[in-house]
Amino acid sequence: MVIGAYQGVAGAYSQLVIDHFLRERGFEATTIGVPRYANVATTVSALRADIGVLPIENAIAGTVRECYDIVVAFGLVPIREVLWHTDHRLLGIRGSELRDVREILAHPLVIAECGQFLASLPNARVIPCEDTGVAAREVARGGNPTVAALASSAAADIYGLKELAAHCADDPETFSRFLLVRSPNIASDHPLAQPERGTRKKTSLIFSLADAPGKLATCLTEFARRDINVHKLESKPRLGHGSDHGFYLDLDGDVGDPQVESALAAISSEANAFSLLGSYDAHVGAPHRTNEVVSPVAQAQEVRAPQSIAVYENSHIPRVTRAARPQGSTFDIGGVRIGDGEFVIIAGPCSVESREQIMETARSVQSNGALMLRGGAFKPRTSPYAFQGLGWEGIGLLAEAGRATGLPTVSEVMTIDQVERLTGQIDVLQIGARNMQNFDLLKAVGRTGHPVLLKRGLSATIDELLAAAEYILSEGNPNVMLCERGIRTFENATRNTLDLSAIPVLRERTHLPVFVDPSHAVGVRRWIRPLCRAAKAVGAHGLLIEVHPNPAEAKCDKEQALTFGDFADIVDDLASIPLSHRAGMTV
Repeated sequence: MVIGAYQGVAGAYSQLVIDHFLRERGFEATTIGVPRYANVATTVSALRADIGVLPIENAIAGTVRECYDIVVAFGLVPIREVLWHTDHRLLGIRGSELRDVREILAHPLVIAECGQFLASLPNARVIPCEDTGVAAREVARGGNPTVAALASSAAADIYGLKELAAHCADDPETFSRFLLVRSPNIASDHPLAQPERGTRKKTSLIFSLADAPGKLATCLTEFARRDINVHKLESKPRLGHGSDHGFYLDLDGDVGDPQVESALAAISSEANAFSLLGSYDAHVGAPHRTNEVVSPVAQAQEVRAPQSIAVYENSHIPRVTRAARPQGSTFDIGGVRIGDGEFVIIAGPCSVESREQIMETARSVQSNGALMLRGGAFKPRTSPYAFQGLGWEGIGLLAEAGRATGLPTVSEVMTIDQVERLTGQIDVLQIGARNMQNFDLLKAVGRTGHPVLLKRGLSATIDELLAAAEYILSEGNPNVMLCERGIRTFENATRNTLDLSAIPVLRERTHLPVFVDPSHAVGVRRWIRPLCRAAKAVGAHGLLIEVHPNPAEAKCDKEQALTFGDFADIVDDLASIPLSHRAGMTV
């Protein structure tokens, strides 16, 4: 049994696409719907599904950049593109009539594609919803003859709805482009790992260039002089990188072709950042037009990996080890590249205390070289009478400060019920030392695909830290950073003992980026500066540092909080220390 994952519920266009592909290939198959595109990636990466589908281009919205980025971030392998004719129908319950419709549920892109039709119904209010399947399902559940949905005719069959109007799109030929993807970790003899012979290939990539005359023209010339057809190019600014722009490019050809390979090598040498999605089978012919009823659907949000999926051919090599990704992991968080040759400083207060405090700190650390902003809102404290943080109010203030300064944000998640809401507001979920072995929480953040900063436990060994990270990766989330924050020993001269020897050990044993938190390790302001220097020298990818406008008035950890001047001096210090990202590695 082959399992396919898609975003949405039964009747969504994504489900029609993946169902059609699996039946076309002759698989005995079922499909499962998940809430978000990132959940498709984690479900496929964790091998709870053999294959997933992501929309990557729409006639109205253009490139769905989020899905391009997801393919890169999760290291998914593209298999095939599918062009799907999106023939929207207006659906209502049995007995309803078009003239009675007062509310129409539809996906925002479908609303855009059906503008003229909707304008012809001035008495109907349009309500955006998650996808076309959800729109149809909610109409069926509601049983209200005045409510209708824009969806496919297949959705009408699934939910027992009546077609009130057909061919509602402004352009009768409108279509969307989808990409079918798999995990790189399925066995080499799995049918989905076998490329189709003799098919036309496409290759997709994302790269960024400095904003300078001739830069883009130079890159495009590399394709032209090799007679390589570039048929899609879109751009967007790279957040946090000044005037740099990121380009989304599709070309005809396979990365295994020498001409394509040499062109990509030339582009990579010119680019500030370069990510290759990979090569895949191109769609041939007109967009698919089938709207037939799809096969039975499993509606569970999560399923266990079926026996048909070979989980890691070398199952003794877990995902966290250096052998799983010898080149090391790199990923992007709000325009900040992690593990990619840039020393990343994350700075901010231990706790968000007020709007004035977090805004003042954010502006100061941003102007002095911090690339990300930290701040606690849910504080696990030893004493129940200590300041526990501002909770969701603090999260809102941290998010506001991040938006104002352009700094991605980091804050601790303490419980499973906080996970989903935090992912909507904070860029990085921090797992604190006290929660390092909260395995249910680790699995919950693993299923989100959201970046995670995992701190070493108070008395945890390196093996235990790596095992905790494995919990997150095993759920399909590759965006994990480790943090050495000091461990408990017999020594009491400092708050904890900063185990700098762990950095080269971790660099050798895992591909995950490694950060150091000297603030919590030493607990004394005047000793943080030399430990920052040592952390960079020994090979850390970055630092997590506490900074406060007035440390004497800090509501927690005042002894270790740096002043703005202290922080500026440390950043100046660090500029003189070369990167040592290969320190201790034997790869």
